[in-house]
Amino acid sequence: MFTTVQDAGRTSQQASGFGVSGVMDPWMFRLANLLVNNSTDAAVLEITSVGPTLQFNQDCIVALTGATGIATLDGQPFPFYQARLILSGQQLAIKQLINGTRSYLAVVGGFQVPMVMGSRATSTRYRLGGFRGRALQTGDVLPVVRHAAYVPNYGSRHLPSTTYSQTQVSIRVTPGPQFDQFDQQTQRVFAKMTFTISDAADRMGYRLSGAPLKVAQTGNLLSEGTFFGGIQVPQDGAPIILLADRQTTGGYPVIAVIASVDLPLIAQARPGMTVNFKLISITAAQQLLKAQQEKLADLERQVQQLSERDLSPRLAATRIARLFK
Repeated sequence: MFTTVQDAGRTSQQASGFGVSGVMDPWMFRLANLLVNNSTDAAVLEITSVGPTLQFNQDCIVALTGATGIATLDGQPFPFYQARLILSGQQLAIKQLINGTRSYLAVVGGFQVPMVMGSRATSTRYRLGGFRGRALQTGDVLPVVRHAAYVPNYGSRHLPSTTYSQTQVSIRVTPGPQFDQFDQQTQRVFAKMTFTISDAADRMGYRLSGAPLKVAQTGNLLSEGTFFGGIQVPQDGAPIILLADRQTTGGYPVIAVIASVDLPLIAQARPGMTVNFKLISITAAQQLLKAQQEKLADLERQVQQLSERDLSPRLAATRIARLFK
């Protein structure tokens, strides 16, 4: 089990040598918070592959997005992509994730771990932020807002689920800062080759296996700042995709950068899956991002709009119903 508290990350501290961290899948992070009416940067739990069993010590409205699998509330199936009320004393068990790799659990008000350098994100590399700078363990107690705002129409707040490929993922990329320093043959090979995500894959990055690329002749390349989705090519020719827990600087040439809209696809991929890259222009990547932002605005309107019949059970009625079970 590897579950951490994450938010959008500490984006202002890279110059001081501290990595950004934050969520691997920014899109599902936004949707989880949307379902429970949180601010866009409220801290959530990022759950990788196998989830925890959570005992709730107070009433909470929660939502699960991202990878789907087996989840139960007191032994009964628990839905993904839907806001639900969990009462004090109930247990939510998130077991094997089958469709995708990472799920996001949001609670109303967000998880209230301390802010460190402007963020609640966990960086296990620095043992910083989140809950004591580490992944969650049995017996941990996470603080939440004690008197969180009630979401009156939570029973109507749901979104379509996402289906992820289990074998192959196609990722759109823009040319990286050193793209032109790779010869044209290597550029063509990179765009046509199918790579495999190796077992050397974690929140820092994914090392890809396949025929090695010819390394760019960059001379004495100075170290420069890294970015989420940059694809470095080290001396052995095996590309590395830099992810949320990446180092702040790097000295390997960057052949390409993953388009922002496709970062969720690589975040939900796992070792053994194959990856191919499609080169697009920066203008095309910007247009895709604009379309995604418009889609998010549409989803916000959809979720905020009350249905004709609000399906939310009132808290008092829910508690009374439990007495007669």
